[in-house]
Amino acid sequence: MSDLFGEAFIESFGRVPELLAEHIQLAFSALALGLVIALPLAVWAARSPVVARIALSFASLIQTIPALALLALFYPLLLVLNTLLGDIITPLGFLPSLLALILYALLPILRNAVTGLHAVDPALTEAADGIGMTSAQKLRLVEAPLAAPTIMAGIRTASVWTIGAATLSTTVGQPSLGDLIFAGLQTQNWSLVLAGCLSSAALAILVDTLLGMVEYGIAHRSRWRIWTGLGLLALGLVVALLPRGGGDDANTIVIGTKRFSEQYILARVVGQRLEEAGYAVEYREGLGSAVLFQAVANGDVDISVDYAGTIWTNEMERTDRKPRGEMLEEITSWVDSEHGTLLVGALGFENTYAFAVRPEDAERLGLESLDDLARVSPQFTFGTDLEFLERPEWKAVKAAYPLRFKEERAFEPTFMYRALSSGQADVISAFSSDGRVAAYNFVVLSDPEGAVPSYDAMLMLTGKRREDAKLVAALKPLIGAIPVEKMRAANYRVDRDEDKQSPSEAARWLRQELGL
Repeated sequence: MSDLFGEAFIESFGRVPELLAEHIQLAFSALALGLVIALPLAVWAARSPVVARIALSFASLIQTIPALALLALFYPLLLVLNTLLGDIITPLGFLPSLLALILYALLPILRNAVTGLHAVDPALTEAADGIGMTSAQKLRLVEAPLAAPTIMAGIRTASVWTIGAATLSTTVGQPSLGDLIFAGLQTQNWSLVLAGCLSSAALAILVDTLLGMVEYGIAHRSRWRIWTGLGLLALGLVVALLPRGGGDDANTIVIGTKRFSEQYILARVVGQRLEEAGYAVEYREGLGSAVLFQAVANGDVDISVDYAGTIWTNEMERTDRKPRGEMLEEITSWVDSEHGTLLVGALGFENTYAFAVRPEDAERLGLESLDDLARVSPQFTFGTDLEFLERPEWKAVKAAYPLRFKEERAFEPTFMYRALSSGQADVISAFSSDGRVAAYNFVVLSDPEGAVPSYDAMLMLTGKRREDAKLVAALKPLIGAIPVEKMRAANYRVDRDEDKQSPSEAARWLRQELGL
């Protein structure tokens, strides 16, 4: 057991260097641009109460917006700019992350700089005026040196905030140490979570220590401390830039995933096959459904596994129901004509929404269908994932069945099953290919009205890669090759509490079982 634990830690920390480099590049870029904006603005604000009021109010307002929401808000804005200006604006990845983190870094730098400049003794500035200094000379020779310790304190705070918030950039497709944290939370792989958290914390402490050395050097006029601190920070940035030196974009395939175990496993199945075919592979993990679909449509992500019902209801805004084959044909035609995306094919299994209850409740209350659930719903707490309550499928289910739950609670997908098992929820919107449904002996209720559409898992390929015959040939053997029983078994290898496997290990097992 200890050997397995050690191997898991080694594998988890083995992913840190590459993600740490990406994290440093993003955080340092945001902090540098935050300084470029905040410091001149602080000088202006220190001389103008009106500017100070407006600038500090704006920076404070930004801080009231949760970082995750701020990242999400940039996506639709940049998507519009991408439509107008083309590929120079990318709605996913580095740009939205950078913009959000710049805004987050402004307040501590701006407030401390204004406070530091206001704290300079007026007698000294009057003396500077008296000997004929210009405004620029007074700022450079008198005000800035005296305010520097206070300004540095703000920069240190901003650096810690920025490094921490950069972990959230994973949600918009920018690789960072957050990849480890989000993937670990979804698969309950705590070695991944620890690797991400410890690395991020260590980076924040190290940067804060070096900036503290610079601050001490400024306060005590110790030039060697100033240059040593700045030099080590610059060295760290240079090292972080090194891994990108030899990249080959044409040969690198970006695979995107949503935020649950099945997506991570299938991404590795695809990635392992492509690596054997000679491609380099990068993963963009933890994206929301709409973000992932648009990322493939825009070419920011090359390959994804999506689900028929998701595209049918969310993207095509269809509310009618059709047989699986007809749905696939219409989706194939629509993604091609509207987005240039190639639907390579269905993988062979469905992962639809399935309402599940505990077996003792099913037996005691006679629950077999959603009609039965509607009868007892005022006594039940409904547990669901973060997306389902906002999805058209939920509206369709409510329209078909008079469900009125006592309470509705949202969980991360991986925690729903434990919530049902522990009694925190009485019914959940489970996923039909999740191995934990069978492992917990949960009872899946039938849907006699057919309110939930088909959810065939489908392989999507971005338009700019669809003419790559070698790539398509590497993907084709996956079409129709994965039965739901094998997918459930692979999912359970990642989701179970004991003897857990990583998504890569589960992907290798699945490939071996299916001869892929």
